[in-house]
Amino acid sequence: MGHSNQAAWRKANLACKIAIDNSEKDQLLQGRDILRQRKTTKESLAESASNITESLMGISRMMSQQVQQSEETVQTLANSSRTILEANEEFKSMSGTIQLGRKLITKYNRRELTDKLLIFLALALFLATVLYILKKRLFPFL
Repeated sequence: MGHSNQAAWRKANLACKIAIDNSEKDQLLQGRDILRQRKTTKESLAESASNITESLMGISRMMSQQVQQSEETVQTLANSSRTILEANEEFKSMSGTIQLGRKLITKYNRRELTDKLLIFLALALFLATVLYILKKRLFPFL
């Protein structure tokens, strides 16, 4: 926006300068008397100064708007950064929870394997006991 402010400034200055030059040329070509020329020159200078002042005020307003937009942008960026940091912390927390869950699942899988092994051994012992009792009852002479 700085370039457009400079461009507006240059346009305003150039327009005023051209207006002053044209006014002076017209006055010289018309051959009016010196007092009238001075009066007209003073009026055109006053008008030119007024136009320049208005142009400067317009540029000042545009710059003020740019500053306001920049402040809003900085505020938005700060809010976005804060949100991203909060999300990052939440993801770190979730990552820790997921790792803990993985450890627990691994532990329970090991316990399940151990439980299956113990059940198998208990069943084998039970069957061996049943077979021993049957052998002693049915074939006492062996």
